[in-house]
Amino acid sequence: MTAPDRYAVIGNPIAHSKSPDIHALFAAQTGQVIEYRHLFSELDAFEKTVRHFAAEGGKGLNVTVPFKTEAWELATELTPRAKAAGAVNTLKFENSAIIGDNTDGKGLMVDIIHNAGYPITGKRVLLLGAGGAARGVIMPLLDQNPSRLVIANRTLERAQELADYFSDAGKIEVYGFAALEDEFDIVINATSAGLDDAMPPVPARVFTGKTLALDMVYGDRLTAFLDFAKEHGAEVRDGFGMLVEQAAESFYLWRGMHPDTGPVFSTLRAKP
Repeated sequence: MTAPDRYAVIGNPIAHSKSPDIHALFAAQTGQVIEYRHLFSELDAFEKTVRHFAAEGGKGLNVTVPFKTEAWELATELTPRAKAAGAVNTLKFENSAIIGDNTDGKGLMVDIIHNAGYPITGKRVLLLGAGGAARGVIMPLLDQNPSRLVIANRTLERAQELADYFSDAGKIEVYGFAALEDEFDIVINATSAGLDDAMPPVPARVFTGKTLALDMVYGDRLTAFLDFAKEHGAEVRDGFGMLVEQAAESFYLWRGMHPDTGPVFSTLRAKP
């Protein structure tokens, strides 16, 4: 019997990740024989951990907080969307090559537009945060031609660096949280605050009764950000749909087939 191909999700922390459950369902659905697990890495040992996994026969990794920029630097080949993002969330080991991709943006677009039913074209979009999670979704957001794309961050310099990096792709406005005065159609929390159930200091005035507020973090209950947005009239959505959709893109990169995400989302959401 042929041994299963080995994959994992690497991060710190990582035990909370539902990626192994998602990929197990993808594999069952498509008839693929794989093994997928959590892979913890110390903060100063990412490259060592990745290279050991590959040397032991690993075929690919999903990369989560806080290693997406390090994964971008480690890759020997980058897909166009990974190059544009400056961050990598998917690694594929092929002979001696380490191929880096970024499926976060595609996953988020599919979840907002198709699953949540919110078109982005012509809409006012507010992106909270200027780290690796934000980098991965800026180009896909600009590709949808929003009427405005605003980045808000505690450190204006970091937000401005992102705006400058993507300046050839479209106009991006930069604000500190306190300076936000306008309402937005879509507000995306790409800060790490949700991991600690903390609240980014976004003012209530950015939300309306027609706003979609999405947190890239997911869990058993709403994050502080989503609670706050809901209190002020927004429709709220956590990052689980994005997680499933970006995982499907990773699965396609590794296995050459795209699973049906709907049943996987429904199955795992129904689990206690």
